Amino acid sequence: MAEARAPSHLISLHELKPSQVDDLLELSMRIKRQPRKASLAGKTVGLLFFRGSLRTRTSFEAAMTQLGGNTINLSAASDFWELESVEGSVMDGRAPEHVKDAAAVLSCYVSALAIRPKPAGTSWSVDRRDAEIRTWARYAKVPVINMESALWHPLQALADLMTLKEALGELRGKRLTFTWTHSPTPASPAAVHSLLLAALAQGMHVRVTAPAGYELDGEVLSQAQAVGEEHGSKLETSSSMQDAARGAHVIYARSWHSLEDYGNATLAASRRARTSGWMVDERLLALGDGAQLMHAMPVRRNLEVSDAVLDGPRSLVVRQAENRLHSQKAVLSLLLGG
Repeated sequence: MAEARAPSHLISLHELKPSQVDDLLELSMRIKRQPRKASLAGKTVGLLFFRGSLRTRTSFEAAMTQLGGNTINLSAASDFWELESVEGSVMDGRAPEHVKDAAAVLSCYVSALAIRPKPAGTSWSVDRRDAEIRTWARYAKVPVINMESALWHPLQALADLMTLKEALGELRGKRLTFTWTHSPTPASPAAVHSLLLAALAQGMHVRVTAPAGYELDGEVLSQAQAVGEEHGSKLETSSSMQDAARGAHVIYARSWHSLEDYGNATLAASRRARTSGWMVDERLLALGDGAQLMHAMPVRRNLEVSDAVLDGPRSLVVRQAENRLHSQKAVLSLLLGG
């Protein structure tokens, strides 16, 4: 197989060529079977967190350490200040530095920048542009890795694809159901958006189920339809958990914001209060075809997913989290020449 050219940045998995995604998956599995040692000796990755992290930060640090490299961790809340990302802005507000200047300087210190931006949270039409992470990619002189923006979570999707391949083997023709779940702290739809497109590109048939008002981003759904048509896979949407779960090989539970009420906490809370019962339990899992559970975590037990399912033999959630380590090693190795 001819080796695909390594990408210069990783902002969205969908922006990579299919051969690049296949290379990353193959390398992820090879690294898991036979870990590499010191292949990134002398390399340093700067980790910039504008909001919290548990698995992403820990798995990145562990990955670089095990590959012989180093990380520098910077949290916006404690280690530096607000940064301006709007081009041509008159900087008379709170931010004392522009992303273009920070990116240029940090590029002198590190081999790559991994960034988790913080969406403003007031307008979905604005936040979905992912302007901040794309500004970093525009001005950095080193690879930029998206550690979850408003629209995309490529690292989670890569680990999820790896987990799906381990659990199901050949993915073409297999059935994946995404179901919305109830939570007082819903997540971004980024993880679902990313795996939705990636799974369809692998030939999986995908269903998405959610209450009214919790539909995924319209442009992403349009992209998904096009990807499905290109790869001979099918996308269905539903407002019935039970209908969507029937015949599924994997049920992926995830709570995400209502994009209709995005930025309006009062309306969002009112809508959530009318959506009780959206939880994955043994009865729902039993509707599938030997269905297994996936969830990107953190997960609210007995609200999003029951204890019996999470702790049962068909739960893949811990394997998903573990595979973040191996798949991120693959990303780092390809981007940094390891």
